[in-house]
Amino acid sequence: MLALHVLASGSSGNAAVIENTATGAGVLIDCGICKRDFLNRCDEAGFDPGRIQAMFVTHEHGDHVKGLGVVLRGLAKIGNVPPVFAAGACTANSSALAKVAEAFDVRELTTACALAGSQDMACAAFDGSAAHAAPAGQDSAPHTAGPGAVEAAGMRIVPFATSHDAAASFGFRIEDAADGDAIGYLTDSGIVTAQAHAALRDVRILALESNHDPKMLAAGPYPYVIKQRIASNSGHLSNGQAAAELGTLVAESRTAGLRLPQTVVAMHVSQNNNDYSLARRTLEAALGKADCHAETLCGYQARLTTAH
Repeated sequence: MLALHVLASGSSGNAAVIENTATGAGVLIDCGICKRDFLNRCDEAGFDPGRIQAMFVTHEHGDHVKGLGVVLRGLAKIGNVPPVFAAGACTANSSALAKVAEAFDVRELTTACALAGSQDMACAAFDGSAAHAAPAGQDSAPHTAGPGAVEAAGMRIVPFATSHDAAASFGFRIEDAADGDAIGYLTDSGIVTAQAHAALRDVRILALESNHDPKMLAAGPYPYVIKQRIASNSGHLSNGQAAAELGTLVAESRTAGLRLPQTVVAMHVSQNNNDYSLARRTLEAALGKADCHAETLCGYQARLTTAH
């Protein structure tokens, strides 16, 4: 089984650990927080950061990568130097990632399935993907497994394209090699791409961006150009967009006989243009309408959230 530890989520810094609870090993998605907060929240989660076997970068913006170098140096002191998977375009457009690449093992991250707009191909790309994963509990070095997919910590990590104003941007589907448990992870995307929609079906834990409330954004303190960027197709998902996607995922999964999410985590909730309780209530309403009794949580900027 898998567990999601959201160490931080929001515009000031992002980091999340996916743990293989059978082995205690895990992978890190993004590191935009300081080493102190990273270590403290790993400790609070009961997760040993020395068991991180790979790191994945969604995109190059500072709130997702600014702590990566210092955390890697800290891990190196305890004898753990996991590879970092990031798109070459992101590394080329980020001084923080470029410095990491000079000192550590940074490998190319690419998508494993069809381009956005080809729904049938995107769905097909995820059919039966767990069948090719590494043996349960295998503690081998992280390695690619087919185009784009990575096997690490007894998990198969499959990147998919998101729509964000970055050099490249990704979400992830993470599958347990032993039992097929799955987590969907989507943050920083103005729309839900066809790749993302396909990847987020049939998961037990769904981490889904619910960044802003449109009315709060319109009335908020940001300059107009920033408001336009956030609300654009290459910005961030609103509460309503997240709720609509959640409802569609539940309906399609039920019709297809697939798993329904048991836990939904609202991600990247804006502290200026949203409210944690509002984001959560909006997702709860969508679940209620879809007759799905999943637990709803929020990923917070300054404290740990764990979904088991």
